[in-house]
Amino acid sequence: MSAPRVLFVCLGNICRSPLVEGVARQRCAEAGLAVEVASCGTGHWHVGEGADLRMVHAAAAAGFDLSPHRARQLRAADLDAYDLVFAMDSDNLRGIQRFVTSRSRAETGLFLPWTGAAPPQDFPDPYYGGPEGFTACVALAERGVAGLIERLRRR
Repeated sequence: MSAPRVLFVCLGNICRSPLVEGVARQRCAEAGLAVEVASCGTGHWHVGEGADLRMVHAAAAAGFDLSPHRARQLRAADLDAYDLVFAMDSDNLRGIQRFVTSRSRAETGLFLPWTGAAPPQDFPDPYYGGPEGFTACVALAERGVAGLIERLRRR
C-alpha cells in the first residue's frame, strides 16, 4: 500500500495550512510514518509567496521550518491526487466541496474534528491578530497532527 497523501487547505496558504503541513511532515517522519503532505489555499492572492513571516517565526520557535514553503491554489485535480483533503475551517471546506464530484477519490473534511483534536471545529485564522495568535496556532497544529498520526496508524 502506498503512503497516504494528505493535503491541508486554508484561505491564502500562508498561515495555517503551511504550518500544519510543516508540523505533519516533521512529526510523521519522527514517528516513522510514511505520509506525503502538502498544502494549498482556496484563494489566489498569495500564489508563489512564502509563508507569513509571523507564522514562520512562531513555527521556528517551536522547531518547525516553514522557509521552503511557497503558496499555491487548490485545483480540481487535487481531489484525485490526494487521499485526504482537510480544510482548516468551514468556509474553506465549502471551497473544497465546489471541486468534489462523484468520481473524486479524496476524503474531505475539517482537519481538527477528523483528528479528534476539536474543539474548536474551525482552526482559527491568526492573520489579523497579534503574535499570540500565531503561537496558539502552533500548539493547535501540534495537537491536531498528533491526532492525525494516531488515526493514520489505525488505518
